Amino acid sequence: MAVRILTLVGSLRAGSHNRRLAEAAAQIAPEHIEVNVYEGLDTVPFYNEDIDVEGSVPAAAVKLREAASEADALLLVSPEYNGTIPAVLKNAIDWLSRPYGAGALSGKPVAVVGTAFGQYGGVWAQDEARKAVKIAGAEVAEDLTLSIPGSVVRFAELHPVDDPEVTEKLGAVIEGLAARAAATV
Repeated sequence: MAVRILTLVGSLRAGSHNRRLAEAAAQIAPEHIEVNVYEGLDTVPFYNEDIDVEGSVPAAAVKLREAASEADALLLVSPEYNGTIPAVLKNAIDWLSRPYGAGALSGKPVAVVGTAFGQYGGVWAQDEARKAVKIAGAEVAEDLTLSIPGSVVRFAELHPVDDPEVTEKLGAVIEGLAARAAATV
């Protein structure tokens, strides 16, 4: 049975470099690893305890929680917005962290990668994402990282799947995450 990795992308733009990085992860994953890029983060309402009530949780949040619960691990792909994590990704983490202590992230292996325009490839946002999912109860794979700087230039005419350096490093993250997931089952 394949290890299932759910990928959440912090950029909503269809042609975003981070979305393409997530697509590359799905394309290069070996047969024993199934990488699915989640669609629908843009439909999940902002987290609000008043609407997170059994029987009336918004359908988009239920769908996200179910997808994360069914996955063996999560891969977060994050750009950097104003030095931090995009709101859509933080919102997903907030929904997945509940109910406290028993959310869909609880005990699940998570790795964070990404690309950004700046010279550090979005490391601040990735660090913030790791911090948030760790507090939410995930088992953060601190050593499985990939920060790709200069995304606008590097991926102007090249899809990440066609960049040998990116596919090698991204492949190592996917393999490492799958190994962690297999070890926790």
